[in-house]
Amino acid sequence: MNTDTRITSLHGRQIFDSRGQPTVEVDVVLNGGVRARASAPSGASTGRHEAHELRDGDPFAYAGRGVLQAVGHVDGEIARALSGCDAADQAMIDARMRELDGSDNLARLGANAVLATSLAVCRAAARARRMPLYRYIASLTGNDDLSLPMPMVNILSGGAHAGRSMDLQDFLIVPVGADTYATALQMALAVRQSASLLLAARGLPTLLADEGGLSPGCKTAAAALDILTEAIVAAGFKPRRDISIALDVAASELFVDGAYELRNEERRLSSREMMSMATHWLQDYPVISIEDALHQDDWEHWTQLTSAATNAQLLGDDLFATKVSRIAHGIDLGAANAVLIKLNQNGTLSGTLDALAEARRGGFATVVSARSGETEDTFIADLAVGSGAGQIKIGSVRTSERMCKYNRLIRIAEDAALPFSGMRRFGGTSTR
Repeated sequence: MNTDTRITSLHGRQIFDSRGQPTVEVDVVLNGGVRARASAPSGASTGRHEAHELRDGDPFAYAGRGVLQAVGHVDGEIARALSGCDAADQAMIDARMRELDGSDNLARLGANAVLATSLAVCRAAARARRMPLYRYIASLTGNDDLSLPMPMVNILSGGAHAGRSMDLQDFLIVPVGADTYATALQMALAVRQSASLLLAARGLPTLLADEGGLSPGCKTAAAALDILTEAIVAAGFKPRRDISIALDVAASELFVDGAYELRNEERRLSSREMMSMATHWLQDYPVISIEDALHQDDWEHWTQLTSAATNAQLLGDDLFATKVSRIAHGIDLGAANAVLIKLNQNGTLSGTLDALAEARRGGFATVVSARSGETEDTFIADLAVGSGAGQIKIGSVRTSERMCKYNRLIRIAEDAALPFSGMRRFGGTSTR
């Protein structure tokens, strides 16, 4: 192989994600002989501001979820547009695909087609340069502050990830007392096992949700928080000192006709009541991070909650949708203090790197995140390290599409020059 990084060919295919649903995978070949592959994830709980995932809509094939149109765009328009282009010019590659699409959310070609291509091109360029992917990603932005991220690990699941068995979507742990990535992972595995044994002893379900979390079907958030706190203690750890809790409310999924429907609790809450409930969790439980506590367009109450809960990480997912313009708006308003980063919300690697940079400009923490529908692609592990994001949210420590990413970080950790982020890049004044 030589280092000629001009693109020779692109080939797309329909593969299947961790939920058995179709997604797009792309192979790229460079003139120098380098080959690389990447695939697009897919979400279950999706916000209205995300880039558009193109589906075929044929009810007789995968319930309309097929992606053959998107694959056709890779093999056709995208391949022709990128033929001969330099894979080492990531910004140009991504800009050309956006221009080719012509919409503001990649609706015509499909963000799944564009993203899989964008990531495959990046991986090919890194291989051609004989650089680890995380170091190549760092070189794209001039980042010299690489670090191993603090994992935020899913233990209990509800919401769209578990058939609405609980109102809140995810109950996660953060190994705040860990001083290395390996220790953080070991602590997470211990709590996951402890929670499984605890649920089984109580005769509660231990079925797996989409991201590998346990789905006990607790009627209230408080009941789930009690179980998770007990599991932390049973695993031999002290809440807050060793391990804290993070919540993903996914409030946009609960918002119906102007109020938040907690169907399992049989309650409808206003925005102010949701804020009060979030404050209660922060005071009464070892909770240090709350994601999407309010719906995606409720800027007013997001700002009020951020002012009131300065000691917590208030993480925006649907609120920001990995878009620079929305992150900038949040910075201006003081809404949230952390941004969830999802590649397929944005649609290109360059756009995602821009979103990370904008969050950093505003002093917001960043959490690189997987989706509920994942593949064996480990790109986000390298992205979290190369961007110096500081935190990563992969899912639970179960199932291969999750563990391959945790294992990728184990391999990257063998680079002794990389520090562990720990809590220094967490949002909220009391956690850094």
